Amino acid sequence: MRHSSAKVTISHTVEHVKRSAMELAAIATAAVPGLAPVGFAALSDDAEDFDSALIVDALKHRWRVRSPRHDEASMRLEAELSALRAFSAKVRASLPFALPSVAGTVRQGSLRTFVYKDMPGHVPSLDELVDEGSNLAKALGQCMAAIHQIPDEAVEVAGLPTYSADEVRQRKLNELDTAAATGKVPSRLLRRWEHAMEDVALWRFNAAVVHGDFDEEQLQISHSSITAVKGWTDLHVGDPADDFAWLSAIEDQQFTDRVFASYVEARGKAADPHIMRRAALAAEFALAQWLVKSLDSKDPQRIAEADEMLQELDHNIAEYGGQPLSVVEAPRPLAAQNSASSQNFDQEDKHSADKEKPAPLSSTTSSAPRINTAKVTALSASATTPKDSAAASTAQTDSKVPSSDDEVKPSDTEQTTKSATDAKAKDSSLSQSGSELDEKIAAPKLTEEPNDSDDESGSQSQENKQDGTEN
Repeated sequence: MRHSSAKVTISHTVEHVKRSAMELAAIATAAVPGLAPVGFAALSDDAEDFDSALIVDALKHRWRVRSPRHDEASMRLEAELSALRAFSAKVRASLPFALPSVAGTVRQGSLRTFVYKDMPGHVPSLDELVDEGSNLAKALGQCMAAIHQIPDEAVEVAGLPTYSADEVRQRKLNELDTAAATGKVPSRLLRRWEHAMEDVALWRFNAAVVHGDFDEEQLQISHSSITAVKGWTDLHVGDPADDFAWLSAIEDQQFTDRVFASYVEARGKAADPHIMRRAALAAEFALAQWLVKSLDSKDPQRIAEADEMLQELDHNIAEYGGQPLSVVEAPRPLAAQNSASSQNFDQEDKHSADKEKPAPLSSTTSSAPRINTAKVTALSASATTPKDSAAASTAQTDSKVPSSDDEVKPSDTEQTTKSATDAKAKDSSLSQSGSELDEKIAAPKLTEEPNDSDDESGSQSQENKQDGTEN
């Protein structure tokens, strides 16, 4: 193992009190002059970073409000605004989907709340993506290819991060040192990840524009087509494999294969052969990244959950072998020199035999764990055991957020989004983690806004700013 004196940096970010959908509606009126909400509903989002709401005005126009909860989240929204402004008309015309359009912003202290024009379609669940079949799988592959074909200059002029293939690998190694310094990551996983990160052949790729937070929650779909992609807060130039890690949450391997085949067809020679291996690594390693963030938060419950998920992943890797990460096969343990170590070696050898004969992917009892990177790194993630991965993806979204495909009717009660850490480490990768957490999103109801709350909540805004981007 590599040794490092790296220490976990403790974050001192101050989180603001969670805002209700009604409060966000009032703030939106300050960001967009003339906006008169008649209905609102809480929206699912990265619960640790943002408060979000859907607003409907008197003309039945829809608006999405996103308010950061701390300075880091605010910086991500600022980065998204810079990225959207940097996309030229030519770039926008080349994309087979719509981009978010900022209608206005308003600053409250050091944080700035953004109001977007809502886009057509609705946010799908993982099950819905699979149910849509091959047409949507093909559209998804083409969508990801289109993002990775955006010229690097569009990101560079916005002042967003740019990493070469070697820089990506070195950053991973640095993060591995930080995770190892916690003393909480099983040594088997550290060796597995280190071997993959030091496998130079695995990291021979051409850096490309990467969405950075790509998963089903950033999509809007309608009639088996992708109408819009949002959530550009982590846009950068780097490893395109990062945008594939979320596919591990999809149990149907044929669907994932179709997505990748469509991607390769669209990208041609630009698609390197080891994308899915690095995606699998990113998904597994996301658990270690989540552990570090959990330690930063000093939240005992999160730390315990991260530790449990890592232990479960380690157990499953030992028993089933996991998905292959390295191009060069990892070395096997040396033979023992005494009887006790000989017995240990025999047991390791048995595990190696299991690796040579991995169980079918369709088996819910023997498939390697999978983790959803986006949820894990966002600290709002949940875990699924390999036995319950199919059930986890089913439970991920019980009902969909109101979309432009549906008629909106304001109701009398507001039902905020419920994020439960109870079943899914969301498979962020090509390896599934181990405790049972899953994010269940209750269908929000548009709530008719009381007349007397408008002025009171609206007074929270101290400065009005309106920033527009051409759609």
